[in-house]
Amino acid sequence: QVQLVESGGGLVQPGGSLRLSCATSGIISNRYTMGWYRQAPGKQRELVAAITDGLITHYAISVRGRFAISADNDKTMIYLQIYNAQPEDTAVYYCHLHESDDWGQGTQVTVST
Repeated sequence: QVQLVESGGGLVQPGGSLRLSCATSGIISNRYTMGWYRQAPGKQRELVAAITDGLITHYAISVRGRFAISADNDKTMIYLQIYNAQPEDTAVYYCHLHESDDWGQGTQVTVST
């Protein structure tokens, strides 16, 4: 059974940085696509970044150049580094495994003074 547990959210000032972590367990296949999604109040959940087992990355246009997704070699940890955080980045961030459509519980990121 796949489990995804996010951590690292919190309050950050505009222009600040934050690193989110997703601890994974139960992933058997060596082929995977992991994604970070976010959902702001009143808005739909959106994909912000994804990474494949071949370390190919994809970013939403809105975060390109400010967010960086990475993964440990053993795929037990997936990270999302946020640079130059903006108020519009405020949302609950979720980790997602595409192959099994599993989701974590989410971690809140708030960008505010």
